[in-house]
Amino acid sequence: MTMVAVLVLLTGLAATAPLLTRLLGRDAGYPLALGYLVSCGLLASRMPVVLDNGAVAVTAPWLPSLEVAFALRLDGLSMVFGLLVLGVGALIMMYCPRYLTPDARCTSLYTLLTLFTVAMLGLVFASDMVLLFLFWELTTLCSFFLIGLASPAAARPATRALLVTAGGGLALLAAVVILVGTLGTADLTTILARPDRLLASPAAWAVGALLIVAAFAKSAQFPFHFWLPSAMVAITPVSAYLHAATMVKAGIYLLIRFSPVYAGQPAWTITLVLGGLGTAVLGAFLALRQHDLKAMLAYSTVSQLGLLVGVIGVGTTAALAAAVLHTVAHALFKATLFMLVGIIDREAGSRDIRQLSGLRRVMPVTATLTGLAAMSMAGLAPLLGFVSKEAIFEALIRTGVDPWLSPTAEVLAVSASALTFAYGARIVYETFAGPTRQPDLYEPALTFLAPAGVAALLSLMLGPAAALLGPLIDQATRNADPGGEPPYVAFWHGFTPALGLSVLAVGLGFALFAARARVDRIVHAVPLPPAGATMFDHSYATLLRLGHLVGRPARYDSPGAHLFRPVLLLVLLGAVGSWALASSPPSPLWPPTGPTAGDWPLLVLVAVATAGIVTARSALAAIALLGLVGLLVATWFLLAGAPDVALTLMLVEVLTAVVGMLVLRRLPARLPGAGRQPVSCFAGALAAAAGIVAVVATLALTGRRELSTAGDYFLRTAEPQTGGENVVNVILVDFRAFDTLGEASVLVAVALGLIGLFRAGRVGRSGDGPDGTGTTSAAGGSGGGGPDLVLRFAHRLLTPVMLVVSAYLFLRGHDEPGGGFIAALVAGAAIGLGQLAHGGSRVAARRWLRPAPLLAGGLLTCLAVGLSALLLGEPFLTPEHTPAVSALGLSVTPVTLFDVGIYLMVVGLVTAAVDRLGATDVRPVVERQRAVAASVPTGATREVSTR
Repeated sequence: MTMVAVLVLLTGLAATAPLLTRLLGRDAGYPLALGYLVSCGLLASRMPVVLDNGAVAVTAPWLPSLEVAFALRLDGLSMVFGLLVLGVGALIMMYCPRYLTPDARCTSLYTLLTLFTVAMLGLVFASDMVLLFLFWELTTLCSFFLIGLASPAAARPATRALLVTAGGGLALLAAVVILVGTLGTADLTTILARPDRLLASPAAWAVGALLIVAAFAKSAQFPFHFWLPSAMVAITPVSAYLHAATMVKAGIYLLIRFSPVYAGQPAWTITLVLGGLGTAVLGAFLALRQHDLKAMLAYSTVSQLGLLVGVIGVGTTAALAAAVLHTVAHALFKATLFMLVGIIDREAGSRDIRQLSGLRRVMPVTATLTGLAAMSMAGLAPLLGFVSKEAIFEALIRTGVDPWLSPTAEVLAVSASALTFAYGARIVYETFAGPTRQPDLYEPALTFLAPAGVAALLSLMLGPAAALLGPLIDQATRNADPGGEPPYVAFWHGFTPALGLSVLAVGLGFALFAARARVDRIVHAVPLPPAGATMFDHSYATLLRLGHLVGRPARYDSPGAHLFRPVLLLVLLGAVGSWALASSPPSPLWPPTGPTAGDWPLLVLVAVATAGIVTARSALAAIALLGLVGLLVATWFLLAGAPDVALTLMLVEVLTAVVGMLVLRRLPARLPGAGRQPVSCFAGALAAAAGIVAVVATLALTGRRELSTAGDYFLRTAEPQTGGENVVNVILVDFRAFDTLGEASVLVAVALGLIGLFRAGRVGRSGDGPDGTGTTSAAGGSGGGGPDLVLRFAHRLLTPVMLVVSAYLFLRGHDEPGGGFIAALVAGAAIGLGQLAHGGSRVAARRWLRPAPLLAGGLLTCLAVGLSALLLGEPFLTPEHTPAVSALGLSVTPVTLFDVGIYLMVVGLVTAAVDRLGATDVRPVVERQRAVAASVPTGATREVSTR
């Protein structure tokens, strides 16, 4: 349970981050860093088991019908990535308090960084492909929000990063679907244990290609490399964490995991080796063109990731060992460099090397640490980067596919390494050598330097002591390539060809640095194709214009214009269906049950009320007749033997009337456009045709078959399995609880939309009529929607009764008509009555009736019920049933808690609706929408109806 404990601990840290920041401000990073270190210790406690060629696994059923489980597995490879995520994360959390300004709003930063850690750990722990995909996408979302936190200008780079990496996520999803469909399992261990099964299937190459696309998009490989440098608008702690240990390392992890399946396959090897090493050269070349330190490090990350991808493509045991070792080295030196660049930016006020010079005299410790990290990045002894770079060269010498590939790989790797030395030396020299332009600077506080210093010293000490990493690197390699024997990890292997390539790369890099003035002119004179970010933005803008073109027919503010197409489609489908029925064997039109005598009066009343709606000139009359139609249909359901449906519909109609009255108080009394004869005649003919189609379809398709298998199953098993006699409620909260949770989540989304949509338009208050005179034209009553004495008296008298009825309906729902949804509608009616009674004042003014806490509490309650089932070893949202507790003739079961969550969410939605619609003037919102539509180019303004 170690992995679960780590994930739960970090999730708890994310939940408590707002409280910590409220108490400690930016210093909340220190207790969060302590939590990271505790998690790191918990993970390291399983090291003996992992190093003994074992693994720690946790499995709980999730979607048993699809053979998908919540499965986590900790082996050597996931241990390496997990320790990096937690270790670097702890350093970043310790770095944040001194980097952030005292008045910084760091709640979102700390919460998102911790969730980012949870997502990355879940990704490397996941032993199920579906679970891996979910955590993969969670890292994408977290990075999007973290990048966008920087400033409003970060919106475009954040969107660019989101779209590119999410596109890679879609490729991974397609690969997962094909894998599950081909092999019949989503278990990652099973898939990797039998690579021959996948390779023997026709889908093998499609899966391999999709995995490469997903990894290239995530790890910023050509042609998807452009999103990573533009993401440098994020603040330095985010950039450091994203580049060193999370996000971009996800693609590296995925390729290493699937290397046992595709290693040795020419297409896989050639694509990764040439694609990765080509990206390494491109990224290093582009880094040499930069003057901003952070931009140089961004392109450096692209280059180093390309080097990793290239060596993974070789696929040998030595290559995978080199990839794992260089992943560790890269995390240390890249985290160090980013944190030090943040320090330089804070102290000197600039990251431009053309404005920095001679900082070694005023910031000697910073200069020393930067030099150590740059040496490791360049592959110089005695740093860890030297050991990993030499291991990479050794692996590239023997690619084992085609004779030409090994020399090509060596040339590309040496070129990338030489360029890396050149820009690494440039970083150190241009920043710290030369005359001191800012003599008044001084070394920052030790607490600011300490996180970068720890990473730099680890890189220095682990170089000569690389053998200490040997057991873990060996075990990670064995997990990545079970059939191979990893090479011995050591600082010195003697005079080898790999050492010769290292010396050659350093020599070429030093030559480039020595001729830096001439090289700088050459690299800036080399013509480059349009930047990837520019091409992406142009494609994105083209796509938006295409969407605008496609959406032009629907750009109206009149409901009739939107209803026209679906209703017309219904009529056309009815015509096709009639032709199909006419060509089939004749059958009686009426269903066997037939209409009853009580149906005809209701039908006549519904027809009369509907006719009144379409001819009404008054908005108040139209909404009253609409409510009457609803009540008549509810009566029809009641006569048909569906009391639950009837009661629900009746309450919905009551709430609809309340909401309608709230809106009508601020709208004109007459319906706009009412009485237009040409429009009314055409709309009436279309409506009549749609009604005929609906009647014919109902007569032809209902009442002709026996009870379905599912219906028979629910009727037979509902009470024995759940203890509930109300089959409708039992289906909603027991058998189909997951569907109910999905629908309730939609309610939460709608409520949040209401809260956000009208937040800026809250200008209409008590005494604000549409004309600003304080009158209400539709609802009558008090001027401007002010308090109504009669309604206030009725509210005080009826609300306690309605709440008691709500509680009664809630408790009886498992056995009789009722339940959480119906009970919440009754409570919602009381809330709506209160809004009408108090005019424009907000019903959510009391803390306990605010929509957001109600929505959050309901959703969390439902999720807690589902998660409790996992702890009991059952699938999600199928809790262990216990005997019902009876009181006053009402039964209460554990599933009642799920109904409580539904109740809270529905009440939250109703509160949001009546609060926002009742206390908000919707005119500014409508006017803004029309202004936006009017500003759209290509003549779209002519199509915006003002009816």
